[in-house]
Amino acid sequence: MKLYPLKFEKVLIPKVWGGRNLEKELSIPLPDSRDYGEAWEVSSHPNGMSIVGNGSLKGKTLQELFDEYKGELVGEEIYLNHPDRFPLLIKYLDVNDRLSIQVHPDDEVALKKHNELGKYESWYIMYASEDAKLIMGMKPGYNKESFLEKTRRNDFTNMFEEISVKAGDIIDVIPGTVHASLEGSVIFAEIQENSDITYRIYDFDRLENGKLRDLHLEDAADVIDFELKPKVVDTNFKDGEVRKNISNTPYYSIDRIKITEEFNDLDVNMSIYSILEGKGILEGEGELLEIRKGETVLVPANVSIKITGKLEVLRSLAK
Repeated sequence: MKLYPLKFEKVLIPKVWGGRNLEKELSIPLPDSRDYGEAWEVSSHPNGMSIVGNGSLKGKTLQELFDEYKGELVGEEIYLNHPDRFPLLIKYLDVNDRLSIQVHPDDEVALKKHNELGKYESWYIMYASEDAKLIMGMKPGYNKESFLEKTRRNDFTNMFEEISVKAGDIIDVIPGTVHASLEGSVIFAEIQENSDITYRIYDFDRLENGKLRDLHLEDAADVIDFELKPKVVDTNFKDGEVRKNISNTPYYSIDRIKITEEFNDLDVNMSIYSILEGKGILEGEGELLEIRKGETVLVPANVSIKITGKLEVLRSLAK
């Protein structure tokens, strides 16, 4: 069966720090009155498996597609680099309260301890309240010993660097970077390695189901890079720009693209389109998809597409 552009059913995950903005701002229907923090858009991870929602492959999981189609789905070069698992995980996040202070391991540690990939991720800020402030990195002067000494006393004061963000900013969160949200609210698209490993450092003493959430201070101390301070990059278009590369990591590359009438694409590897603004039509291999803000489409390798309409997208390519 020939591959075609794929939409997946959203995997919606409640979070103590979530809210209702996935529905309010991205028009993603929420199934009940709880606060939701994540919509997993393209995932073969067992904690949130994507299921095809359109066309002749409807009902198949992304893992089943990867197992069956291999390089025909992701591209032969990508499959050679990632024969054991689908390489990326794509999400939208609504951080409406403080995201726990956390850090992610790299591939070496994650594979050894958890048989998972590390978690290199990028946050593209779609919305930020005027007071939105994130934690990104450690203040100078800390090392593993001083970090553990202080955090074991439940003292997390004056430890973390704080930055402000706005819509259109992108941040590459390299494994080893301490990060969180601190004030205000943000909605962002997250492009990351296919991993769900997080070491929680501090959760602001919040209760979940009547209990404090677990912390992972020893694991965190082992992987923190105490010198890492991520850069916030403004990706907003200037002087008639309609396309720019906004992130180029060892694991993926991301372009921001403005479409005003028509956009055509064909790549030997798969492309994943996250719709940031507007709406339009995506055509390819006989499939006609209405697309709008808050949706995501996986275009398999060697599938030619045409997008018409007025919209902005992120186009992510695995490496």
